Amino acid sequence: MSGGVDSAVAAARAVEAGHDVTGVHLALSSNPQTFRSGARGCCTLEDSRDARRAADVIGIPFYIWDMAERFKEDVVDDFVAEYAAGRTPNPCLRCNEKIKFAAVLDRAIALGFDAVVTGHHARLSDGVLRRSVDIGKDQSYVLAVLTPRQLSRAIFPLGDATKAEVREEAARRDLAVADKPDSHDICFIADGDTRGFLNARLGTKTGDIVDSRTGDVVGSHEGAHQYTVGQRHGLGLERPAADGKPRYVLSITPVTNTVTVGPREALDVDVVVGERPVWLRDVGDVDALECQVQLRAHGEAIPATLTWDEDTMTATLHRPAKGVATGQALVVYLPDDDGDVVVASATISDTSRVATHA
Repeated sequence: MSGGVDSAVAAARAVEAGHDVTGVHLALSSNPQTFRSGARGCCTLEDSRDARRAADVIGIPFYIWDMAERFKEDVVDDFVAEYAAGRTPNPCLRCNEKIKFAAVLDRAIALGFDAVVTGHHARLSDGVLRRSVDIGKDQSYVLAVLTPRQLSRAIFPLGDATKAEVREEAARRDLAVADKPDSHDICFIADGDTRGFLNARLGTKTGDIVDSRTGDVVGSHEGAHQYTVGQRHGLGLERPAADGKPRYVLSITPVTNTVTVGPREALDVDVVVGERPVWLRDVGDVDALECQVQLRAHGEAIPATLTWDEDTMTATLHRPAKGVATGQALVVYLPDDDGDVVVASATISDTSRVATHA
């Protein structure tokens, strides 16, 4: 129970379904005052108190589990290391994988519980993970890293409800969090300053910003980790492009501390390679799969042809995508009569154009 409306209603629905429910709030920082306050996060003292009040109204036992050390190692340190390597991680995805459905699930099973219930907006039945009916709030993308074993011990009660319906239900149940705004951004960056957070841990080091078309140095930066592929604003360019058009970050090279920028059209990729694949569904004895892929949280689904081997999967997109960053997830969906089914996921390790790839 994060202290938000979704997990509170999920707990209430689990009780109503006849389960013996215990509410658990995760303490993810040894100093929660340094985390976001109010609506900006899900890891504050205020949030823990909101969760406790919701548990009291629902009538279930409530505990706080200290996961601060594990969260730092598996989520925060991983986040910093990924940026240092020139990638753009998704910490919510890593938190689901390493904390909520690894550390928490393992502890829950050891204590005799059967499953972990969360307020994620996704549908799960008979081991099949599908998008939520509320596509705008769908979170199947950040759950696609879970293994079939983990999904067999998970319950997502809100997959058949829209966010508006969840809030209305919370109000009917007299839950004080009914109108609490959604959390957003990165919960462990207290002031929302990701660049400052990374600078404090990785330091600053002057490097060049290079134009991809001319090879000219067009600016300088204080650390390649401050940038992400597709970024347009805050580049600090000292020389405008010859055509006067905006430039975007095309690539980041940590070894030389170089950031390469170029025109918007240079962001187009149609080959996406993912490593460390996780398969949620058996696709049978085929060499390729016609599917849809999602390349960032809340990104559009793009038709693609998927091929794979033991260690990687490659999606050849039927139309180009822009600004695809390594470190994000490549999530594979198949349309189904009951909604899009999650088939597999992998961590994006490389992107290219078909001509270049060939």
